[in-house]
Amino acid sequence: MGRPSIKDVAEYAGVSPKTVSNVLNDYQHVSERTRAAVREAIDALGYRVNIAGRQLRRGRTGMIALAVPDLDIAYFAELARHVMAETERCGSTTLLLETGGRREKELAAVRGFDAQFTDGVILSPLALRPRDLAGRDTRLPLVLLGECNPPGSADHVAIDNVAAAREATEHLLSRGRRRIAVVGGTLRGPRTTSRLRTIGYQRALAAAGVPVAADLVVPVGAFRWADGADAARLLLRLPQPPDALLCLNDHLALGAVRALYEEGRSVPGDLDVAGFDDIEATRFSVPTLTTIAPDKPGIARTAVRLLLARIDAPASGGPAIDEIADHRLVVRESSGG
Repeated sequence: MGRPSIKDVAEYAGVSPKTVSNVLNDYQHVSERTRAAVREAIDALGYRVNIAGRQLRRGRTGMIALAVPDLDIAYFAELARHVMAETERCGSTTLLLETGGRREKELAAVRGFDAQFTDGVILSPLALRPRDLAGRDTRLPLVLLGECNPPGSADHVAIDNVAAAREATEHLLSRGRRRIAVVGGTLRGPRTTSRLRTIGYQRALAAAGVPVAADLVVPVGAFRWADGADAARLLLRLPQPPDALLCLNDHLALGAVRALYEEGRSVPGDLDVAGFDDIEATRFSVPTLTTIAPDKPGIARTAVRLLLARIDAPASGGPAIDEIADHRLVVRESSGG
């Protein structure tokens, strides 16, 4: 026997297919007696709503794409979990894609992957250039996470990276640290996440009357454990080593803590260490890690809300929306907490 249809339910209940549809859509004008008969028929026949067919009739797939640079970076994996939970709560499904931070894959995401299997895209870009977004097809709803957002190009959600880095640096300064290195930082270039966090670091030092030492701003090739360890070892070999490390993600920070341990330096005795992202590992490391905690559930909720609003009203247009998500400084053992 094939899958039961609305017509089968209607015949069983002794009503019209239109009445069955009204019950399924919870229309108010259906009597309780009729509603009960239809529900009894649905249960008896094992009828299930064809969600895919319903979505296609509405011109939708019910699928949202989430494209992130690297699922090996715990922040993106944790954020993806929150986005998937939020889209499911809203009745959609998340298609998760990894771009590797490569421009061609991020461009494919902006274009909807040249396919009709997604209603909209949430993208965390690393390599996109302003011109890549300036001329995009705005018929595909797009929400950007993090930086790389030319004004007006798309809806956008991020924390205030300047303020967050300033708070973390001020905390290290309050501990009496003055040779604070920034691992993953950069003193010039476009306003990427790294650049904005470095600006926050510089502003905190300037407010405290502490000069910025160029040798304490250490770029990294990637934001992984090993890169943090390598940067820490490099900094320890300076004529005047740092007395604190502000690492621009938690992978860098935890890698640095391991390298400091191997070099015979104690944390927080010899050096304080702080990170960014508040990934789960920071609560179980030895020592536990001081970090900036973005509101990952809030970022997910806001991104999905903005995207669904564009999907629901594609013809409404309107200017791009910038949303600032919350963050907080979590002080743990790596800086005396």
